[in-house]
Amino acid sequence: MSGGKDSLRQALFVKEILKMRPLLVSLGYPPEQVTERGVQNISNMISHGFDCITINPAPGIWKDLKRKGFKQYTNSFRSTELALFSSVPKLAIAYQIPLIWWGENSALQVGETAIMGKSGSDGNNLRKMNTLNGGDITWLLSDEIKKNQILQYCYPSPEEMEQANLRITFLGYFWKDWSLLNNGIYSILRGLDIRDEKPWEIGDPYGITSLDEDFVTFNQMIKYLKYGFGRITDYVNEDIRNGIMTREDGVQLVKKYDGTCSPKYIEKFANYIGITVEEFWEQVDQSVNSELFEKIGLGKYKPKFVVGVGL
Repeated sequence: MSGGKDSLRQALFVKEILKMRPLLVSLGYPPEQVTERGVQNISNMISHGFDCITINPAPGIWKDLKRKGFKQYTNSFRSTELALFSSVPKLAIAYQIPLIWWGENSALQVGETAIMGKSGSDGNNLRKMNTLNGGDITWLLSDEIKKNQILQYCYPSPEEMEQANLRITFLGYFWKDWSLLNNGIYSILRGLDIRDEKPWEIGDPYGITSLDEDFVTFNQMIKYLKYGFGRITDYVNEDIRNGIMTREDGVQLVKKYDGTCSPKYIEKFANYIGITVEEFWEQVDQSVNSELFEKIGLGKYKPKFVVGVGL
C-alpha cells in the first residue's frame, strides 16, 4: 500500500463496504527516493482509520541492487519489485493471515497474461510477472551481497503459500469501474495529493500515478524505447476499452506524451546510483529497440513507426 489512488480506494472499500478490518502493508522507499507527496499520501491513508505495517529494506543494499538492475537489465526496478511484491505474502504467512486483497489484475489491465490464474480474480500466480521472473533472486547475489541480507526480496515459494493456505484475490476484478482515472478521481476526493508537473515532464496527462517516487517516470520512458509503448498507451487503451475516449483522441495523446520524461528525473537517478547522465544514456542505448527507433543523438530517438498504424 503506497497511499496512492489504487491502494486508497481498495483500503476504503474493504473497510467501509465489506466491513472488514484490513491490515495494510506498505513497503517504504528509502529517504533518497521517496517524495514528500508520497509520505503525505501514506499518512492520509492511515488517517482514515487503518492499522499499517511499514517495511523498509536497508537503503544501501536497495541502492546497490537498483544500480545492478539498471546496468544488467536497464531496469532499476527489477530488484525493488521483488521486495515490493514479496513483502505482502511474506507478512501474511508470518501473521497467519489467509487472504490478501490485491488491486489490479495486470493480465486483464495491461496484458501480462503469464499471471493468469484459475479465474480473473485469482492472484496466486503473481510470481510469474515478467519483472519478478518467478521470484528468482540468484542474479542479486554476489560476493558483497548474500542471501541472508536480502530476505525481504525473496518471494515465498509455491509450497510455502500452499502450506499457509494463502489466497491472493484481485479486488479490482470485481469492480466494473476499476480504472486508473476512476481510482484517481475517487481517491482525490478522499485526500489524495497528486502531481502538478506538465504531462510532457512525466508522461502522464492526469498526474495520478507513481506519486511516491520519481524514478518510475524514466523507467516508463525506457519501456517505451524497448517495446514501443509506455504509460500513455496503457492509459488510453484502458480508456478506449471503457468507452470514455475515442481511438482518434487516444492516438493523439500517445503521439504527444508517450515516452516523455523530464531530464531532471534522469539526472536525479544518475546521481543516486553514482553515474553520469552520459553513462545513463549509454546504458539505455544498449536496450533501445533498433527495429522501432532510430538514434539521432545522445538520448534522442526517432520512432520508425506511426502510432495507430505501425511500421
